[in-house]
Amino acid sequence: MTFSVSTLCLASGAPLLFRIDSHLLRGLGAALFTVGFVMAATPAFADENILAVDNGEVRCRASKADLTRISLKDDRFVSVSRVQTGVEGQDFSIVHEPTRGDIYISVPEAYSKPNISFFGTTQKGLVYKFDCQIGGDSAVQVFVGNADIENPSAKPEVLAGSGSLQDRAVGLVRAMFEQRPVTGFEIRDAARAPVNVGDMKVQLITEYRSPTMTGKVLRIENTSASPIALREELIAGDGAIAVTISNPNLASGQATAAYVVVPAGR
Repeated sequence: MTFSVSTLCLASGAPLLFRIDSHLLRGLGAALFTVGFVMAATPAFADENILAVDNGEVRCRASKADLTRISLKDDRFVSVSRVQTGVEGQDFSIVHEPTRGDIYISVPEAYSKPNISFFGTTQKGLVYKFDCQIGGDSAVQVFVGNADIENPSAKPEVLAGSGSLQDRAVGLVRAMFEQRPVTGFEIRDAARAPVNVGDMKVQLITEYRSPTMTGKVLRIENTSASPIALREELIAGDGAIAVTISNPNLASGQATAAYVVVPAGR
């Protein structure tokens, strides 16, 4: 990712201000404050592809009248644990296929519960709890991948201890922009109540704290009936090391993200 950085070096301890590519930040600003869950309609008998975490629960479907196959991506089942009561209408069967490590589930006609549940242990040492709703007459396939393997956590940003104040501030802003951890920084994601500042509503969303420097992600909304232009020095305040505003020109009711770096304790 390329960052175009222009630096205004001000004398006598005034804030050091720089801006990151506004097109990139404008997209991030929308993503930070608008959380959408888009769920596509699933055909009645479509295969299911599910991401799960170790020790997490897998909610899926199981066929009432045919086989249900559950397969692990880049892994295999080594054991399955469940309760067998020996009572007709309360037990279902699981067959472990040794070649691929898949399991096949069949539900007897007399089965009386609306779901089946069991634990599966994998060759990689992961454990999943399965809770599958029963329905439909056709065979079902469920493919399970591990979320931590599919989407590994972002590598933390490392701020050079010998780097200049400007370089370290740029690294911190980049990490806040990319929502990545930073070595030596504690991340606090609890959003605070918004505060009205003139024609703006300002809300602290995330803080990156270290013994020497604090980074703040702010949501700024124009609450007036007219457009406003956000000034970096107004957002930064006295003593700020750096400030970057995603979209400084806000129409009425529009919001943006701002990234501020200040000395620790401010």
